[in-house]
Amino acid sequence: MAEQQRDIHGAGPCQQVDDGITRVFALLGKRWTGLIVAVLMPHPAHFVDLRRAIPGISERMLSDRLSELGAAGLVVREVDEGPPLRVTYRLTAAGAALEPALKELKDWALVHLPQSWPCAGSAR
Repeated sequence: MAEQQRDIHGAGPCQQVDDGITRVFALLGKRWTGLIVAVLMPHPAHFVDLRRAIPGISERMLSDRLSELGAAGLVVREVDEGPPLRVTYRLTAAGAALEPALKELKDWALVHLPQSWPCAGSAR
C-alpha cells in the first residue's frame, strides 16, 4: 500500500501552496469579506448601508470583518462627528486594486457555477 502511494505522489516532495495565495485566502476567503469589498467597490458606504446590502450578516460580524480589512490596509474607517455621528468606510488604493480580480471571479462564476448550485445566493 505504501508503495502505491509513493507511485501516486511521485518521488519528489509534496507541492506547497503559494504563500501569496495563502495570504489572500486567509483574508478574502473568510465568509462575508469578499462581499464587503464588493459593496465598497463603487463608493464609500456607511455601516448601516453595508449591513443592508449584505443580508444575513450580523452587526458583530460586519464590525469584525471591517476591522480585519482595516488592519490589512484595504479599508479606511472615517468618522464624521456630526451631529449625528456617522461612520463611513471606503476602500484604500490597495482595496480598490482588487476590482479586476473580483470581476474575473464574478465572470468565472457566471460560466462555471450554475444558479442551482446549493450555496448560490445563500450569502446575498
